[in-house]
Amino acid sequence: MSDPIDFELAGRVGRRFAPDGPDLTLDQARNVVAELRDHATQAREHVYAITGMEAEPGHPAVVVDRGDWIDSNVAAMGKVLSLWPTALERHEESSNAAKAIGPRASAVQVGAALGWLSGKVLGQYEALADPGRLLLVAPTIVHIEQVLEVEPRDFRLWVCLHEETHRVQFGAVPWLDGYFRDLIARALQTFDETSSGERFLAIAGEVFDAIVKRRTPDLISAAQTSEQRAVLDEITGLMSVLEGHADVVMDEVDTSIIPSVPQIRERFESRRSSEASVRGADSLWRKALGMDAKMAQYREGAAFVRALMAEGGMATVNLVWDRAENLPSAQEVRDPDRWLARVRGIAA
Repeated sequence: MSDPIDFELAGRVGRRFAPDGPDLTLDQARNVVAELRDHATQAREHVYAITGMEAEPGHPAVVVDRGDWIDSNVAAMGKVLSLWPTALERHEESSNAAKAIGPRASAVQVGAALGWLSGKVLGQYEALADPGRLLLVAPTIVHIEQVLEVEPRDFRLWVCLHEETHRVQFGAVPWLDGYFRDLIARALQTFDETSSGERFLAIAGEVFDAIVKRRTPDLISAAQTSEQRAVLDEITGLMSVLEGHADVVMDEVDTSIIPSVPQIRERFESRRSSEASVRGADSLWRKALGMDAKMAQYREGAAFVRALMAEGGMATVNLVWDRAENLPSAQEVRDPDRWLARVRGIAA
């Protein structure tokens, strides 16, 4: 059985599209790798001091280059497809021409996207790996610290705090890994329950309504069924709280540990804002890959977590991780009082 995507080609294309790394000597590169490894270890203690959460053994932190990050994500995409048997069946039932051309065309698209992203991503927790592991993308971390003109030691530890928080989320919350995989499987399944004709009619209706009411059509929402929107709401709520929680933790570290945290956060947010307003090819990539939505998740998720901290400290924040039912919906992320009322009702 062949795959709908030529994963080997996707990896090669991704590496070709990846930006060149920062100009470092071999000794400098080795020092960066050694320092990131040390910071990843130190971050465990700091995250535990802030959250009271600690990952179980077996969730390693690994320093990688951009090519390794691309290869890891190509492998993860293969695991996602394995959760979607209908897509594999449709590929097998397609014509010989489609089988010959489709996987290569898909590989070029996937590879180009991963190559571009490899120059943006500082780190990533591989939730679909077995066991899960934390990746720190050394060339991109060095590139961003140079662009921001911040203290390298402080920035590297700051990044490790964010990524270590993700490692702890999945390594300390026993139900989260299974919930995450089930959520992906349910999201994929919803696409099997609607035809392309139904999606076309929904989009056409949205365009007509938008013309009549003189507003911008929301084509993405229109193409979704109620089941797809429900799963998307769960995904948005989960990703917002994961990213917001990590963002808050990395800023909660004492300035005696990272003296330049305020400066780093200010410059990092300024860079995020400037990237969001950029035009041209880079802007097209951002929109196509949902990067602007990702930034909204960081902001809304962090605001949600800070509201919980203001209400009852980290103990209230940690109620999120008590059980899957406590995860906020996308609406609750934007309305923390609504979440607090619901969760307190569950506790009662």
